[in-house]
Amino acid sequence: MRKNFGPKTMCYPMPVFIIGTYNADGTPNAMNAAWGGISEENEISLCISAEHKTTENFLARRAFTVSMATADYVAACDYVGLVSGKQVPDKVERAGFHAVKSEFVDAPLMEELPMALECRLRSYDAESCRLVGEIVNVSACETVLDEKGKIDPAKLRPITYDSMNHNYLVLGEKVGNAFKDGLLLK
Repeated sequence: MRKNFGPKTMCYPMPVFIIGTYNADGTPNAMNAAWGGISEENEISLCISAEHKTTENFLARRAFTVSMATADYVAACDYVGLVSGKQVPDKVERAGFHAVKSEFVDAPLMEELPMALECRLRSYDAESCRLVGEIVNVSACETVLDEKGKIDPAKLRPITYDSMNHNYLVLGEKVGNAFKDGLLLK
């Protein structure tokens, strides 16, 4: 038997993204966003309302970064979602993040968050709150790479948002092989 919850913002896993932008004065800004994902081969779509400082910033600079929030920085990642850049313009510094400029777009990367998508603004619709970015680069610190030079999720330790219970969960163990295990059923 199933329990019906009605229409809710629930999806598992729901990634936790830290969106990086620059304020008009050049100081870095970051916000926590959970509603989003890959929407085309080199495209990410996110739901970000128009009143955010981040929205003002990516519209002005036409660029943003999307870092994967990690278990090692849960408090800092949560903080940048709790505090508005309009009231606390130095919230990146207060969170303990160190921002460096992306070499691909006019937006900051957070040194503590080892994986990021560097994006150019493709479109934004204030009515639907849909932000679409063209992914121009994916960068990752060598500390989260495996022996083949690929991102190792066990080293990255990305977190997901549990919207029903208001928790952050770290992604866990490997349970199968994509594009392979299903072949057993052919």
